[in-house]
Formats: sequence, structure tokens, C-alpha cells
Amino acid sequence: MNKLIPKIYGQYFNFLALFSKRRAALATFEVFSKVRKGRVLPQQETYLEDAKDQVLEIENQSIQTYRWPGKRETVVLVHGWESNTFRWRNLIAKLREEDFNVVAFDAPAHGNSSGSNLHLPLYTHCIQAMVEEYRPVHVVAHSFGGMALLFNEYQQSNDTIEKIVTIGSPSEFRELLSHYQKLVGFNNRVLSAFEDYIKERFGMEVDDFSSSKFVTNNSKKGLLLHDRLDVLAPFHASEKVHAHWKGSRFIKTKGLGHSMHQPHINEYIVHFLEDKPIIEKH
Repeated sequence: MNKLIPKIYGQYFNFLALFSKRRAALATFEVFSKVRKGRVLPQQETYLEDAKDQVLEIENQSIQTYRWPGKRETVVLVHGWESNTFRWRNLIAKLREEDFNVVAFDAPAHGNSSGSNLHLPLYTHCIQAMVEEYRPVHVVAHSFGGMALLFNEYQQSNDTIEKIVTIGSPSEFRELLSHYQKLVGFNNRVLSAFEDYIKERFGMEVDDFSSSKFVTNNSKKGLLLHDRLDVLAPFHASEKVHAHWKGSRFIKTKGLGHSMHQPHINEYIVHFLEDKPIIEKH
């Protein structure tokens, strides 16, 4: 049944495109950006409740922020698709040991924030609002959050931010779209309509949404972490970003998975933020 449902969507999109390419594009985008997981689970509630800071109103969305006060530089944490701030609990503990001022937030349709859909430009607007509100020196992002962070830096190049960390992040929107087309099974007529809709709505071609392009002129220090066996975000994504980002360091792992919560990964991140040597474990 789980394999059948996406194909039903695909057939529906194909049928719509026979009569209206725009309606097909709207429906395809709606399903693509729909968030199905990532709300706060019972075992996560207490941890997040104790750290709630304020609610920011961004593009008609109520965005819940969190803060763990510290006397050192501010670090903003950006979670990935169908996740929430709780995913950072291990890194937060490590950052607090070093007395960093830690701030995080739940993306639209995730955690304790409002909404039901999320897309890259919306996420970047949320990141920018967090930067303006909390003035971080460092930003750490996981998965889709990393792509959104690099897109935001491409657009804004915030002066307060000195260092950027991405963990298991995708690079090319084209790859995400190709996976979506294969999963759902919509035809190229629908694909063409979807691409036209993206250009009309966001003013950019599908191929322009590319982290490797976003970092070409990024002069900030970056740390990229990616596992070779990551099944959710392709390892070659960070390889490509690293090749285009002059100020980046790339740490490659094997067998740690997509989430990369391991203590030594968090140690790498903190050492990078503190300008300490990173001794990789193999």
C-alpha cells in the first residue's frame, strides 16, 4: 500500500495535466512540500518545553524558538526535513559544556511551529529572521536545513556569521525533483509544468537551486560532514559543494548514517567553532 499511494498521486497529476498544466503543477508542488512527520513526540515535550524562548511570526507562520543561554558566541541550529529541534540534544549538551549561547527553532510544519508545508525559500526566510533576531556568529545545519542555510547565505551573506557547518546535506534540487518524479511516477508533461511553476513563483530555474552554486563566492569558513553510506542525502552532494567552496573542510565518514549524532562528530563541530585542531577518527 505504501508503494501504491505515491503512484496514485502520479496518475492524478498526469490526468490533471491533460486539462491544465498549471493545476497539475500546483498539485505536484503541494504534495512535494507537504510535511508528514516532525511534530513533537511525547518523549520530546519536556526537553523542548523547558527551553522555549519566543514565537516569531514569519510569512504567516508562527515559528517556535528555543534558547540555552551561554556567555560565549551565539550558535544557531537548523534541523532537517521532518525533524525538529530535539534532534540537536546531543550537540546542544556539548555546546553548553563550552558555554556557547545556543539558539534553535522549529521550521514551519515541524515541532511546535505552525503550518503544514515547507519549501526551500520559506525555510531561508525563517533562517534570515533568526539571524536578524539573534545575531549568531556560527550556524550549524543538518540535511535539508544545510541546503536552506547555504541558499540564505547566497542571498544575504550575513556579516555576523563567521562559520557554517552542514551535516549530511543535499546539494541539487534537480536531484530531489528527479527522485520525486521516479517515486510518484508523473510524466514529463507534469515535470515541465512544475519547472515553469517554480520559475514563475520563485524567479529561479530548478537547476539554479544548487548548493554547489550557492557557495561559489562564499568566503566564510565551512565544515562539511557527510557519511559515504548516507541513503537519504547523496554523499557526492557534499563532495560537489566542497569542490566549489574554497573556505571549506570536508570530513568524510563511513557507517554513521544520515543523522550523525555520534559524540566525536559533535566534538569535531565544537573544535571547528573554537578554532581547535580536528583529529579525525577512522
